[in-house]
Amino acid sequence: MTTKAEKQSIFIWEGVDKRGNKVRGETRSASASLAKAELRRRGINPKKVRKKPTPLFGNRKKKITPGDIAIFSRQMATMMSSGVPLVQAFEIIGRGHENPAMQELILTIKADVEAGNTLADALGKHSYHFDELYCNLVNAGEQAGILETLLDKIATYKEKTENIKSKIKKAMFYPIAVIVVSFIVTAILLIFVIPQFQEMFKGFGADLPAMTLFVIGLSEIFQEWWWAIFGGLGIGVYGFIEAKKRSPRFNHFLDRLMLKAPVFGDILTKAAIARFARTLSTMFAAGVPLVEAMGTVAGAAGNVVYTEAILRMRDEVATGSPINHAMRATGLFPNMVVQMVAIGEEAGSIDSMLGKVADFYEQEVDDAVDGLSSLLEPIIMAFLGVVIGGLVIAMYLPIFKMGQVV
Repeated sequence: MTTKAEKQSIFIWEGVDKRGNKVRGETRSASASLAKAELRRRGINPKKVRKKPTPLFGNRKKKITPGDIAIFSRQMATMMSSGVPLVQAFEIIGRGHENPAMQELILTIKADVEAGNTLADALGKHSYHFDELYCNLVNAGEQAGILETLLDKIATYKEKTENIKSKIKKAMFYPIAVIVVSFIVTAILLIFVIPQFQEMFKGFGADLPAMTLFVIGLSEIFQEWWWAIFGGLGIGVYGFIEAKKRSPRFNHFLDRLMLKAPVFGDILTKAAIARFARTLSTMFAAGVPLVEAMGTVAGAAGNVVYTEAILRMRDEVATGSPINHAMRATGLFPNMVVQMVAIGEEAGSIDSMLGKVADFYEQEVDDAVDGLSSLLEPIIMAFLGVVIGGLVIAMYLPIFKMGQVV
């Protein structure tokens, strides 16, 4: 169904409505004739229908981000809770959106809803942006007649999960960026600056310090094999990305390795538990059966190790085992989480307890990332000082030695 939506085009139309008023707008359709038929079905007599021209310099639409979907979810929840009809809400949000790609997506969904599709089906045609969890919650809201309530829960869920993702990215990006920059700076020094010192040391007339000889040797390697070094790094990065996309075994190994990494492993573990608790709480509160909910929750865990564990938990729960027993059997959930879920099961308030678990671990992730940032700053400064300062000292050692001889 997604393919069909992608083949549609935007048509600009002018016509007359049932009251004789002139109206105009845009609609998505596979052809002009189908667009006219759709307008007539909506009670509009089309006078002009033409395909919207492509921009002169090609498609410059911004990419739709998960943040855009989170904001859209909150806008829809606010509109619906204020009593604005569904189609009108889509029209208001779509026309006012700054991102043309997001505007096009919203108006496409609006057209599908106007054509008689349910909102869940209309969203399901764009599974890249609206995952199974999102569509299942919307479907539950439509069937129970509480769509505005479920949209509010979805908006809260998306905001919380995007906040967690941004925190994790913040924790990972800083050290990686510093390592990349320090490598580039070091390479520039070794390839272009060190050779100048090497020429100067040729007439030194004395043995060079071991540290200086080591740096000169490293410089000669970079000068001769720079293409192999940078090419090898490029191939390595590309191979890593492709393996992560295509190899489940590599993903499993990488996720398990990351969970055991010092400092970062603890943050990733807390983030996975927070996502699990938040997602399951949201789905259970929406009335989705526990076993069905856990199947969807597994994909939202963000870590293959936890995904597989949740699927095992689902199988155990399906055979009648309490969820807290299934959680304990995985060995991946702290005792506090297991105990709170056990209390929730006994009290019949699993969704509430899972929500409290999610709140706690989301705060833990926030605190851990803030603490990590404070810890990394001096470590990174020391790292840069050792790398760059070491190169500078190695080049000036012979000069200091010559000064002592004189």
